[in-house]
Amino acid sequence: MMSELVLCFLFFLSCSHLVLSSSFYFSNYSTKLCAHGQTIALLQLKQSFSIDNSSSWRRYTLGCTTSYPKTDYWKEGSDCCSWDGVTCDLVTGHVIELNLSCSRLFGTIHPNSALFLFPHLQKLDLAFNNFNGSPVSVGFVRFSSLTHLNLSDSEFSDLISLEISHLSNLVSLDLSWNDGAEFALHGFNSLVQNLTKLQKFHLGGIFISSVFPNSLLNWSSLISLDLSECGLHGRFPDNDIHLPKLELLYLSGNEGLSGNFPRFSENNSIMELDFSATNFNGDLPASMGNLNSLQTLHLFGFQFSGSIPSSISNLKSLQILDLSNCGFSGSMPAWLENLTQITSLSFYRNQFTGEIPNVFNNLRNLISLDLSTNNFRGQIPPSIGNLTHLYGLYFFDNQLEGVIPSSVNGFSSLSYVDLSYNLLNGTIPSWLYILPSLVELDLSHNKFTGRIDEFQFHSLENIHLSMNEFQGLIPSSIFELVNLTSFSLSSNNLSGISETSNFEKLRNLTYLYLSNNMLSFTIFGNSNSMLPNIEWLDLSNNNISGICRWNMGKDTLKHLNLSYNSISGFEMFPWKSMQILDLHSNMLSFTIFDDSNSMLPNIEWLDLSNNNISGICTWNMGKHTLKHLNLSYNSISGFEMFPWKSMQILDLHSNLLQGSLPTPPNSTLFFSISHNKLSGEISLLICKVSSMKILDMSRNNLSGMLPHCLGNFSKDLSVLNLGRNQFHGTIPQTFLKGNSIKTLDFNSNQLEGRVPRSLIICKELEVLDLGNNKINDMFPHWLETLPELEVLILRSNRFHGHLGLSKTKSPFMSLRIIDFAHNDFEGDLPEMYLRSLKAMMNIDEGNMTSEKVMREIRHVHICKGFKDWEFCDVFSQYCRHPRVLGFCDSPSRHNTLIFPSCTLSFQEWWKYSLIRGCRHNWPNHVKTSHAFYNNIISLCLYS
Repeated sequence: MMSELVLCFLFFLSCSHLVLSSSFYFSNYSTKLCAHGQTIALLQLKQSFSIDNSSSWRRYTLGCTTSYPKTDYWKEGSDCCSWDGVTCDLVTGHVIELNLSCSRLFGTIHPNSALFLFPHLQKLDLAFNNFNGSPVSVGFVRFSSLTHLNLSDSEFSDLISLEISHLSNLVSLDLSWNDGAEFALHGFNSLVQNLTKLQKFHLGGIFISSVFPNSLLNWSSLISLDLSECGLHGRFPDNDIHLPKLELLYLSGNEGLSGNFPRFSENNSIMELDFSATNFNGDLPASMGNLNSLQTLHLFGFQFSGSIPSSISNLKSLQILDLSNCGFSGSMPAWLENLTQITSLSFYRNQFTGEIPNVFNNLRNLISLDLSTNNFRGQIPPSIGNLTHLYGLYFFDNQLEGVIPSSVNGFSSLSYVDLSYNLLNGTIPSWLYILPSLVELDLSHNKFTGRIDEFQFHSLENIHLSMNEFQGLIPSSIFELVNLTSFSLSSNNLSGISETSNFEKLRNLTYLYLSNNMLSFTIFGNSNSMLPNIEWLDLSNNNISGICRWNMGKDTLKHLNLSYNSISGFEMFPWKSMQILDLHSNMLSFTIFDDSNSMLPNIEWLDLSNNNISGICTWNMGKHTLKHLNLSYNSISGFEMFPWKSMQILDLHSNLLQGSLPTPPNSTLFFSISHNKLSGEISLLICKVSSMKILDMSRNNLSGMLPHCLGNFSKDLSVLNLGRNQFHGTIPQTFLKGNSIKTLDFNSNQLEGRVPRSLIICKELEVLDLGNNKINDMFPHWLETLPELEVLILRSNRFHGHLGLSKTKSPFMSLRIIDFAHNDFEGDLPEMYLRSLKAMMNIDEGNMTSEKVMREIRHVHICKGFKDWEFCDVFSQYCRHPRVLGFCDSPSRHNTLIFPSCTLSFQEWWKYSLIRGCRHNWPNHVKTSHAFYNNIISLCLYS
């Protein structure tokens, strides 16, 4: 008997896997199992980290069931083998497992860290902490017996040590989701070559930038492989996958990885597949039906051809099916009703059409249903009401119509409902008001009518009902929703008066949109305690009037839109965080131009246009922050200075500005000061604004010569409008190579000389208006090669000579408007120009009928009191017509142009949308043709 006991004892000692953990250990032993040196090392490790008890720790513990600081329970004097997260070998007392995952640790793991003083470790789990950019260093190689290493989601970064590949006993390696961590050169390939025992291999989010290693598909022991968002590229192997133990394969987020959907042998254990956001394409193979154990299938962004194979209906274990953004079209398959275990179904952003099939009676386990952003029509199927476990319902961005089903069975868990951007009508069904778990309701952009009833529960956080036809008052229950953070009722027919006190309980409200209604607000008293967290507030286009004394959101409000009301003034601007303030189209007449340096210290965007503001501006509000300022359509007479250092958009047009032209700040991108009464010359300082994109100084009384730098002071200049002034001299002759100019308008000045030849390098030029000047030059035929030129106005100048023959096969290929009336051209009108103006033609000549021609007539002017059927001056109509051709002028001074003889048929003539000329110059075969006049698309006649 004694010998048997001895043998049993020896066998017990020989078991190398006997361990003692905190859950197994009992404290009745008189001696401690943990060696003193290990206790000291563990306490040193504890001291090397701090505990992050702030709210930020939640970002690192999203994958944790529970999270708490385990090391807080490590106390000197007790056996370390009993400490939370520590496991010791029962015989030797060596620490062989260390699990500090989800422990809220913060700090850096240095190469000499006490962590590396446990050479007998077999399992190490440090996941879901914050190690502050520590490298995965060579120190980890000291764990030669390590079989499990998990460093996921713990803020490791820098290069991953190449020596990690020497841990040849590893069966589980998880380094995933450490932003900034990446492998050294050849490091990933070394891992694949050496760690062939791995069963779990997770590197999600680690930058690899490699082709998919084919050898991975030979690891017969592989159970779980996650290479999501690793920068894999190239083609995935086309051969069948024979990995009988493989349960999980994640390759999502590798946009450079292409290939066909992989084929798996019938002998497979696949439970989870994720190929989302890759470049895989082709058909979804019918062999999908062989994945009998499949529970999760994510294929978001997988561009398939063809339809969804019906063999998927054989996947009886399938719980999650995500086929979002896959390019599927046709009808939604009815066999979906066979997937009775499905809990999450997403067909988001496909091209499905027709009605949503009534298949939901059998899908009683559905928790999330997303059919949004398709082309579904018809009504919402009534079987939706039987999904008693539903948590999220998303049908937005379709063409669904009719009413929401009124009969449902419970919906006690329904938290998210988004039916926005459809054609749904009727009233909101009563069951939507009594959902006890509802967090978000979005019915915006539909055709709902009637009154909004009272919500019965206070769980709602987001309500979006904008762009409908709701009437009546805002329901009083809204003001009881203490968790509400976002509320939108814009663009309805709501009316009534809302008191400031109504908002008293909405202390979490961040976004409030009530614009485009008929609401009146008494929000202009002391409201400092109201909406303490409001950031965005839009009350535009309502019935708000009077002087605003409101200070709601004094410390938090960032965006305020009160435009299109009748507000006459503000007592103060108290908002310290305000960035965007839109007050345009009110009745503001207050003086805001006193010293205001301390007001709105963070303002970036301010619109006070279309008000009654007058006087000289001495205002310096937003001196260092303001980027966008619109003061147009007021009566401002001047500026003491432009103090804004960061200004980009400055719009002062349509005021009463007098005196010399002010120079905008050097940071300005857009500057409009047109329609004022400015005089004098343009200062050379304007050419220091080297980032300017749009410059409009038209319709003033500016004079003098144009600075030569105007053509080349900004490579980004897109629009230069100097029209309707009194400039003289020549047009700037030099334009930058590679410039961005699209519009040049010098109309109605007194400019002379020649058309600048450097315009030929303005390859993006779309509009060139030189009309009503004194330019003395030949026809600028060299402009015919500009590929984008759509409008060319040369009228009322001193152009002369023959138009000449074009040397270009397709001259003026984009031209839609050309006017060279009131000049001294002579000779033939080149037939090639008329034939090549393709952009002016808008009717298929092969399908011409008189009826179609009449339907294409755009505009007819009949102006009385003039002789000889002269054509009207319709320059003001140019912008209304897509295609205009003008070539003649009045009898007092007209071009002598000869039409090409009968080579242009009536069918070719009438393609031009507007022909400006004089009747006495038409050739007889045209002048006498009633058909021709009937076919002119837009004709302006004198009689």
